[in-house]
Amino acid sequence: MRRLRVLALVNETLVPPESMEGFSDKEIDEWKTEFDVVSTLREMGHQVDVLGLYDDLTPVREAIASCAPHVVFNLLEEFHGIVTYDHAIVSYLELLRMPYTGCNPRGMMLSKDKALSKKILAFHRISSPRFAVFPVGRKVVRPKRLQFPIFVKSAVEDASLAISQASVVWSDEELRNRVAFVHEQTKAPALAEEYIEGREFYVGVLGNERLQTFPIWELRFTKSDVPLIATRRVKWDRKYQERLGVETGPAVGLSDEEQRRIARVCKKVYQSLDMSGYARMDLRLRKDGRLFVLEANANPNLSYGEDFAESAHVGGIEYEDLLNRILGLGLRYRAPWKVYSE
Repeated sequence: MRRLRVLALVNETLVPPESMEGFSDKEIDEWKTEFDVVSTLREMGHQVDVLGLYDDLTPVREAIASCAPHVVFNLLEEFHGIVTYDHAIVSYLELLRMPYTGCNPRGMMLSKDKALSKKILAFHRISSPRFAVFPVGRKVVRPKRLQFPIFVKSAVEDASLAISQASVVWSDEELRNRVAFVHEQTKAPALAEEYIEGREFYVGVLGNERLQTFPIWELRFTKSDVPLIATRRVKWDRKYQERLGVETGPAVGLSDEEQRRIARVCKKVYQSLDMSGYARMDLRLRKDGRLFVLEANANPNLSYGEDFAESAHVGGIEYEDLLNRILGLGLRYRAPWKVYSE
């Protein structure tokens, strides 16, 4: 790929330093994605300017005017501290007629709304767990069709916020208490879905119209028999990971047909939710062979060595090539302003 001028958008608290030297593992974890992406793009010869944002879009317009980037590398996951505003950033970039990496506004909005995305998947006959949504301030009454055990989480938050082993409940009293906890912690509606016992898979998807799936990745606990849940501690607490024997890696023991079926489902989810750029699908496979889609995650973690990049590596795509492909998809995405100007 030719050398590009790239404007990287990050949260103002996650502007990466020039080097990791002198920082603790905990400090590095905060901005590792931003550091890996920015430093790698620069090593590849791209000119990268980094812009930290919180609650003002004026600097975006100013940076685009002064830097004249070919493309914006979007690493923002929220705006003004609100995760459901992430799609507004790329909407603004489209209004400025500026190419950007990652998912388009519509795909981000649909996939972020977990309840709405489940309804869309149901229309397309894609299996996901039965669910109910409990808005803040409403009485918690479990529908009869929703059977225990039930998994309770935020209807909009990601990164496993407010998710723990206590998220799996076994009675109406536990359900009410956990819904109240999610409301208090996230200020958002709670999503209660049937807990699916089985293997947990993650599948990376790359593309706009033509889609590619990465090798199927699996979450495993090798030292514990607690429910297999990707809690916040499972994702970020190294001591807790060691105690449970948390491992992620290529799924083993799947037949060729099972792998093809999982890939087909992931592509169908991606298309049904009008996603673009890159995403990660979270799924569960029951012992009886039935596959359930848990979530579709737009713009997943791009840290070097993390699941998305590692699965791409196993699939033959090195980290530098992965970032270049993401840049290329951003440049080629046919946003409405491109379509109507043709």
